[in-house]
Amino acid sequence: MNLPHDYQATATAQTAGNVLLAVPHAAEITSDAPSEFGGPGDQWSPEDLLVAAVADCFVLSFRAIASMSKYEWTDLRCEVSGVLDKVDRDIQFTRFQLNVTLVIPADSDTERAERLLAKAESTCFITNSLKAETHLETLIRTA
Repeated sequence: MNLPHDYQATATAQTAGNVLLAVPHAAEITSDAPSEFGGPGDQWSPEDLLVAAVADCFVLSFRAIASMSKYEWTDLRCEVSGVLDKVDRDIQFTRFQLNVTLVIPADSDTERAERLLAKAESTCFITNSLKAETHLETLIRTA
């Protein structure tokens, strides 16, 4: 993995309506302000996209770490809630709560699974790029 990597995205909008989001390598999506900021609440919002990016990065980080560690698992669910709040004069995300459920084969090492989950949280590129606190709660089940 040679660094740095460069990523590009484009947002296009008129005076009202959805914002069209595009990247060179994937289907376009639309977004709008969330209902909390006067938007319709029926589209992805920048806030939704950021919280989803935290969840997605965690899952992909765990997948890569488990693969490199040759650790077998069957299912992973990462639910993330993000808290947007006012800090001094700025509105910013102050906390991301990750609730993760990992399903592993019956004969698997659960302590090792906990370590790999913690490593995924600490190596996620997205949360490492944000100033909000990140808290991880895990539940490990056997299949």
